[in-house]
Amino acid sequence: MIYEKIEISGIVLIKPKAFHDERGSFLEIYNDKEYSPIIGNYDFKQDNISYSVKNTIRGLHFQIGESAQAKLCQVLEGRVLDVAVDISKDSPTFGRYFSVELSGENNYQVFIPAGFAHGFSVLSQRAIFLYKCSALYNKDSERSIRFDDPDLNIDWKITDPVISPKDLEAPLLRDLIL
Repeated sequence: MIYEKIEISGIVLIKPKAFHDERGSFLEIYNDKEYSPIIGNYDFKQDNISYSVKNTIRGLHFQIGESAQAKLCQVLEGRVLDVAVDISKDSPTFGRYFSVELSGENNYQVFIPAGFAHGFSVLSQRAIFLYKCSALYNKDSERSIRFDDPDLNIDWKITDPVISPKDLEAPLLRDLIL
């Protein structure tokens, strides 16, 4: 397992080792004993799977207060551009983002601590996206940032994005009360 700490505080890119033979492959996607020294001690509360089609953008989503979530993300099938935006006002990297391609082929994972907005765009025909969350979803704590916020200037690597009405109505980062 290879761990790369990213210049934006708290984000870790994880490159698990897959084992292949004539039967197929095996990949360990989480082991508390291995991960805790790198990402910290998390009692993950919820696992989610998202199925999305090409050019979909989901995000940028986050939760506030006690429902703020750290996430461990990976793609089971397909390819996505995964994006995390630092929204911690007191952080030296506030408003900066990190992006990485996650795929069923590279098996990369990205750990995103609480205090980040998260989203992804689908680069393949379809993608199955898995993520562990450190807190349960709470609709009252849910917030979003507009995917095309000009201050963030995120290159989602797609044209003609497919966006939910809710995400189209999200405010800009500068208009949020955090």
